[in-house]
Amino acid sequence: MKLVKFFLVGLLFGIVLTKAEAVSWYRIYEMFHFQSFHMYGIIGVAIITGIIGIQFIKRKKVKDTDGLPIEILDKESGNIRYWMGGTLFGLGWGLVGACPGPIFILLGAGFYNVALVLFGAVLGTFVYGLFKNKLPH
Repeated sequence: MKLVKFFLVGLLFGIVLTKAEAVSWYRIYEMFHFQSFHMYGIIGVAIITGIIGIQFIKRKKVKDTDGLPIEILDKESGNIRYWMGGTLFGLGWGLVGACPGPIFILLGAGFYNVALVLFGAVLGTFVYGLFKNKLPH
């Protein structure tokens, strides 16, 4: 039953992102060329929603689906790694026109050429896992 709930929330999230045109390559193109506020507005709403959600979880001591308390740890220090990771993520996002979540939404919408992007994302994650211990963290 728990998986059904997760599936339905994911399905709803996919529909909302599709209807908001957040998975549109053209909207992402406009964003990276500073031609439209559309995507920045969506990202801004997501940040505000995240801040409110995290504060709610911390203050109300919300529990997860198994009844265990949700513990949100502080980020580790390390400014350079966040800048490097964000830059690589942004470059990948700009090159392929999709970040990880919308890849699955685009596949579900019938854009099967995005399977190549998914393969690249999985391969990149695999390569990172191979070199993780050798990278500066």
